[in-house]
Amino acid sequence: MPQSVDRALDLLDAVAGAAGPVTAKALARQLDCGLSTVYDLLGTLTERGHLARTAAGYTLGYRVPALHHAFQRQLRIDERVHEALVRLRRSSGADVFFSTYRDGEIAVVDGAAGPGSAFSVGQDTAAHATAHGRALLAALPAAARRRYLAAGDLRARTARTITTPERLERELRRVRRDGIAVEKEEAASGMACVAIPVPVRPGGPGTPATALTAVSAALPLEDFARLRAPLTEALRREVAALA
Repeated sequence: MPQSVDRALDLLDAVAGAAGPVTAKALARQLDCGLSTVYDLLGTLTERGHLARTAAGYTLGYRVPALHHAFQRQLRIDERVHEALVRLRRSSGADVFFSTYRDGEIAVVDGAAGPGSAFSVGQDTAAHATAHGRALLAALPAAARRRYLAAGDLRARTARTITTPERLERELRRVRRDGIAVEKEEAASGMACVAIPVPVRPGGPGTPATALTAVSAALPLEDFARLRAPLTEALRREVAALA
């Protein structure tokens, strides 16, 4: 990748990861890049709408939501999915997400969550520890699952995370048997999650269904025991409507 493109993407990632507007000088320090180069790249990204310049610094631009919508369209995520997530959020108070496996990667592609959510939209690099990740891994053919896990690692996210292939495979067999994935404080301390795979038909009606997407919900651990049953039932209803 040309260095200028690489640096431009680094700038975009840095602005996206900031808590608020970030100045050109701060970006230059963070990326160890010359200030004049940073200004040139920021200018291009701003002109293209990927960034916006404010009095306090640079923020993501209005082009970014359009790219996300295009990404969802290419994944064939229609409005029904987002509406289902919003309904689940309103009825349960849980943070709810829609995830997918595509081209060897697992990612959260849509969600309805509070501002302090422990999870967010984006690539999931710890699918072994998340409920949605396990729902998707369990649905994959064994060879594809082995390739996915071999490309990453089973790093512990908390003291409770499953970190051995043997234990993970046993858990994935349970997920396939029960049709539901559950994790408690394995991805984030104090949080519990439940996920259900969504059967989709890539070729349209009449073609075999494959579970390469999942809907998940996350709650504080202290609320999970009380709300797990009704939340799981609500997830099942929404998944049945989406299938």
